[in-house]
Amino acid sequence: MTERGVTPHPVGPFPAPGAMPTDLPDLLGRLAHRDPDATVVLDTTPDGATHAVSRGELWRRVRALAEELREHGVGPGDAVAVWMPNWSDALVWQFAVAARGAHVVGVNTRYGIEESGHVLGRARPRLVALARGFHGLDLLERLRAAADHSGVTPEVAVVTGPGGPVPDPAACDVGAGAWTPTRADGPEPAPSDPGALAVAFTTSGSTGLPKLAAHTGAAVLSHAVADAAVLGIGEGDVVLGALPMSGVFGYNAVMAGLAAGATVLFEPTFDADRVLDHIAAHRVTHLGSGDDLVLRLHDAWTARPRDLSSWRWWGVADFQGRSQELAAWLRDEAGTQVSGVYGSSEVFALTAAWPADEPAPARWAGGGRVVHPDIAVRVVDPDTEAVLEPGREGELHFRGPNVVDAYLGAGAPDVWTADGWFRSGDLGVLVDEGVFVYVCRRGDALRLRGFLVDPAEIELRLAAHPGVDTAKVVGVTGADGATSAVGFVVGAAGATPTGDDLVAWCRETLAGFKVPAAVHVVDAMPTTSGTNGTKIKAAELRRWAAERAVERG
Repeated sequence: MTERGVTPHPVGPFPAPGAMPTDLPDLLGRLAHRDPDATVVLDTTPDGATHAVSRGELWRRVRALAEELREHGVGPGDAVAVWMPNWSDALVWQFAVAARGAHVVGVNTRYGIEESGHVLGRARPRLVALARGFHGLDLLERLRAAADHSGVTPEVAVVTGPGGPVPDPAACDVGAGAWTPTRADGPEPAPSDPGALAVAFTTSGSTGLPKLAAHTGAAVLSHAVADAAVLGIGEGDVVLGALPMSGVFGYNAVMAGLAAGATVLFEPTFDADRVLDHIAAHRVTHLGSGDDLVLRLHDAWTARPRDLSSWRWWGVADFQGRSQELAAWLRDEAGTQVSGVYGSSEVFALTAAWPADEPAPARWAGGGRVVHPDIAVRVVDPDTEAVLEPGREGELHFRGPNVVDAYLGAGAPDVWTADGWFRSGDLGVLVDEGVFVYVCRRGDALRLRGFLVDPAEIELRLAAHPGVDTAKVVGVTGADGATSAVGFVVGAAGATPTGDDLVAWCRETLAGFKVPAAVHVVDAMPTTSGTNGTKIKAAELRRWAAERAVERG
């Protein structure tokens, strides 16, 4: 099947050109007042069915919760931790908390005691909205331990989600009281300050425990409207909410869907077969995710094909090195427009994406054109911060409404230049004004014999071997201080490649200084499951590489 072009819809669902909601709650209020019966969310229930939530119902729930939050003293500047999966309740809490001038801190349901305790200590929330009865997880015990770990004792609001059990708030008190939202409705909320913080996201924590990057309601709103236009989302479309709302990737995609008046299909847990059934049944049109998630969909589809013809756009982040083959599969099977994207907790996900007229496979790389005219990007020398001309590789700097407004807690990192640009820590190449190619994290780049090398170039060669399923390359510093590339691969089913074979395979096409010093075949990659997807742990592979180098003598 040939690839279909995607014609962007007008920016936003608003009645007058250029009209913008006054704040985040006003976005949902306008949708509800215009068509209260339209479906805004499809909740996936514990039995795998879906329950339609109308705009009017969601807005009523937001009004009711905003009033209860007022009664419980939540107000401007307060933090509210939302520790729950992708339920419509997560949206209710976001909009209701924003209506009170407070901000949401999403907590991943996978977080353990140390991570969640760290988040509590940084954000110091006065209230935690806690999921009960979800997927057999005892989040309450984690909260108790995290509260002890952090020294923060929050009030608890108990939430049980679609089709969940009747909550028992008394059992959930960790020292500051507990309650369950019960109000049926509330008054229209007064306008809130769009310049107040509305949401904070945990960073990747690649250099330690995660930081909390916070953004204002105005930033969330303008970015959602820009994303909706650039990604071609409109009323009648369905955005798949498969990544956690607690993470920036899942959050920004969902907000873009709401800004466009589309429907969001929430998947609180990821079962590939069920999700494929939902994609076909509900005619999903848009998804932003890492290649790890779509790899699972591909494998389930291969075992039992489903109709994917509605799937118009996939914005991909390359976490597992499989994005190009998956992009080709979706293009050929469903005519899906696949675009590499760029983002982070500090500058929002979907901050850049490639337009439809950018040819593949270049369009499948990370980066793209920024989605908002007020977002500026430049590339600088990583050591001197001298601004580089287009075509030269350096560190990406950003300035604009998408850039982090504050870090919660003490010890904010030094990430701004003297002239007000945000240092991303990512390497890239500027193609044109507002258009760039993402290369890799600055710490992942390899300096091989004086040349700066993107490990993905070597990984692509390894992955092209018929006996390889997944490949990752890291750098290891030797006794002489020089860096060598070391590859790790997981073999394809039934294949038994050797490390020597794979080194020889690389030598056939790669420049000599790019050929890995060694390639190790492993049963599985060490991975970490974060809010934005499953990533290979490069730091662990570097440790493995160093240990094996010692063993070889």
